[in-house]
Amino acid sequence: MKIAYLITRMDEYGGAQVHIRDLSTWLKSKGHEPVVLSGSPGRVSDFLEHMGVAYTEIEDLVRPIQLLQDWKAFFQIREALKKHQPDILSCHSSKAGLLGRLAARSLGIPVVFTAHGWAFTEGVPSAKRALYKLIEKIGGWFSHHIITVSEYDRNLALRSRVGRAEKMTTIHNGMPERPVVQEKIIRSEADPARLIMVARFGPQKDHETLIRALARLKGTDWVLDLVGGGDDSDIRHMVQTAGLDERVNFLGEREDVPELLEKADIYLLISHWEGFPRSILEAMRAGLPVVASDVAGVREAIARGETGYLVPKGDKGALFNVLKTFISDREKQQEMGKKARERFVSNFTFSVMADKTFAVYQQVVDNTPVDKGDSQKTKP
Repeated sequence: MKIAYLITRMDEYGGAQVHIRDLSTWLKSKGHEPVVLSGSPGRVSDFLEHMGVAYTEIEDLVRPIQLLQDWKAFFQIREALKKHQPDILSCHSSKAGLLGRLAARSLGIPVVFTAHGWAFTEGVPSAKRALYKLIEKIGGWFSHHIITVSEYDRNLALRSRVGRAEKMTTIHNGMPERPVVQEKIIRSEADPARLIMVARFGPQKDHETLIRALARLKGTDWVLDLVGGGDDSDIRHMVQTAGLDERVNFLGEREDVPELLEKADIYLLISHWEGFPRSILEAMRAGLPVVASDVAGVREAIARGETGYLVPKGDKGALFNVLKTFISDREKQQEMGKKARERFVSNFTFSVMADKTFAVYQQVVDNTPVDKGDSQKTKP
């Protein structure tokens, strides 16, 4: 099968970019013909070309809404699809999702849209939420099928009338396996607990609440690694003002995130909104317990009280209370980390996600009803 992927940009390592990278290389290894289309080529598209995956740049495809440029991008996408003649188009991200679905439909190409968290989810500013809800309702009319990465997002789409139930399937994200993580050595009480958060600095992530909670824990021994790009100037200033310079490390974007996770004790993801975060799955794969904001599909990844803790969005008091005892309890960290690893293996491996995703592609191409099977069930 020839599968085209369309996404707005490929110059950053976000969840959607990694999803396309892993699926397209997997499909190529299985004898299929993946091709990737995007604006803003960069590190991810370079990697794909190195791996022998066909890539086409859509020059006028940009993230902001620019009507004239978007009109040009539509025709560029259409020409690329005519050139490659895929059996199916898989769209990712809101802008590319709408333009791609319109272009594919105009050529009679079946199209699937994967929502990596809706842009109209709870926590997104109201004006933006209303605009993107309208965009996705329009896009829903031109989709043969929609994949959501969490059951939360599927239910949100149904409530918002983005599409019919029979046209939507939940397939949780999955991560490629790594060598089995050896049992972590419990550090002595003399060693600081190593905390880590992998998240781009921006409106979606709530580094501020995390720093305010940790500022109240100066009497507890910990260090924090913040991994991710974006403008971190405000958070750096907050760290300096709180006198945490020696405890908080700003590591920027890194390509050795799996190794960093395997050296840590606790994973943190404090957010205003999410879809179904891949970074949590990476942490679970590394045998880390997770402390995260209780938003959207996060609760479908974490078994509350067994593999980690969920805290109300923006509640620095609740976050402080969890971290106050958990940071010092090394045995609890190890116990929950082992259960997190087991949960990852049972529910969130890449092979499970890839097989379910390809099954949807095949059924859409064959014009047969998509078999939901157990794609919407996660083991407790």
